[in-house]
Amino acid sequence: MLAARGGPGHGHTAGAAGVAQAAARAGASAAGPAVPQIGLVTVRPRPGETVAAAALRLRAQPGVAAVEPVRRMQLRELPNDPGLNEPDPSAGSPGSPLPAGTPLQWPLLREGFPAAWDITRGQHALVGVIDTGIDATHPDLSGKIDALVDQQLPGLSTGPAGTDSDGHGTHVASLACAQTTNALGIAGAGHDCRLVVEKSDLTDASIAASIVDATDRGAQAINMSFGDDGARPASEAIRRAIRYASHRNVVLVAAAADEAVREQGDPANLLQPTGTGADLDSDIGLSVTAATYGDARASFAGMGSQISLAAYGAVGGPSGTAPRGLLGAFPAAPTSFELASKPCGCRATLDGDGRYGYLAGTSMAAPQVTAVAALVRSLNPDLSAQGVVRLLKRTARRAPGAGWSPDLGWGILDAAHALQVARTLDRHAPYSRVTATRGTPRGQLVLRVDEGDPAPPGVAASGVRSVEIDVTRISDGRLRRVILRAGQLDTTIAGKPGERYAISSRATDRAGNRERPPARADAVIRSLR
Repeated sequence: MLAARGGPGHGHTAGAAGVAQAAARAGASAAGPAVPQIGLVTVRPRPGETVAAAALRLRAQPGVAAVEPVRRMQLRELPNDPGLNEPDPSAGSPGSPLPAGTPLQWPLLREGFPAAWDITRGQHALVGVIDTGIDATHPDLSGKIDALVDQQLPGLSTGPAGTDSDGHGTHVASLACAQTTNALGIAGAGHDCRLVVEKSDLTDASIAASIVDATDRGAQAINMSFGDDGARPASEAIRRAIRYASHRNVVLVAAAADEAVREQGDPANLLQPTGTGADLDSDIGLSVTAATYGDARASFAGMGSQISLAAYGAVGGPSGTAPRGLLGAFPAAPTSFELASKPCGCRATLDGDGRYGYLAGTSMAAPQVTAVAALVRSLNPDLSAQGVVRLLKRTARRAPGAGWSPDLGWGILDAAHALQVARTLDRHAPYSRVTATRGTPRGQLVLRVDEGDPAPPGVAASGVRSVEIDVTRISDGRLRRVILRAGQLDTTIAGKPGERYAISSRATDRAGNRERPPARADAVIRSLR
């Protein structure tokens, strides 16, 4: 349906009446409320006509000032997960940077995820997580698993992929894709996204196999919350696996170092090589550092020219205090963090369930970025992986007028801004098809074009700008090219009587996307003798 508004210079009532008359002349029919007070009429295109084509015809009618497709909004909803709604117990306490009443999952709120979920909930988003496995029985994760793959080498196994004695993998996976709106536990950044869990022993071979397998299973983004110190060159196996995934449009995300150093190590330094952080066009993926509630780089987090952007990875606090972490899922059994010589004391109980815990680090920042990358790819699958990487950098939150910085890269992740921009980026080619009939006088050809500019659901199409028609005389290959502008659906050309012509078309939209060259002519016709 379309909403049309009357032109200037008339009263609103008269304007609405004029629009109704224009719509009737154009073959459109009333389809909803008319609001004469503001000159508004709602109409439906004639049968078989696209909304875009109807809008072009209506805009050309006298008395019509504006035409736009009727949109349908959604109710605002904050998921009912306790993590998003219950206050952090430390909020408001002496020395805490969190104001009283701050929710447990404040990072998701400050990074704009509720507004992002109004745009898409990631029903088709698939996130690969290469880590220590996952507690597949956890209520916040058990329904989100698309694949569990064991990539551990013989002799290095710590159990099947659906188990996680370390706890790191469960926590990371939950920050990306925990079950959301299930009235328990936490919300995952990717809302309805699903998981490809690649359990790795973190050897080069295991990591490379995991990257390739997650890619082949359709992951739109892959999270790698691990790395080395960068003292040795990256292995060729990992380099080749990263190229494999990148060439297949997978967004690769790696955690930066958990030390205040400028060398982030492999794989982060492969995704954002040394000296390239400030260049929007020099990257393979995203190297993510950790920010605090105060929007500063966490004291433990990596910095420098290998940093792409930041996401929240710690609360922060007075100098010298241990960093408070982000709340995420924990396995039911004690984790390596709790069994260490200096236990972390990080396990938490949420609404009576003790399968949660706090961890701080760039490892916690990265999966939030990975989830947004998958949300963007699921909303707008025409965007390339490189396009998504640049989008997340350009839309990151930073001080007005500020660019890249060695502390936070291009800024702190802004999920809402990223999705808002993603739905305006038309990267889908338009289509066209021309039909031809013989006209009079002799030799004349009447050409009519059917064209359109489809876009994925939720993405705004830019609309067809022009259609290029090639008319080739078959006897000698002589070519005549005609360009029809937006809204011009037919034309007549003079041919040579009795000759056969091959006719094809190619459309270009307002975003610059161009239809592929046709494999064969749309029509072959002989003009009247």
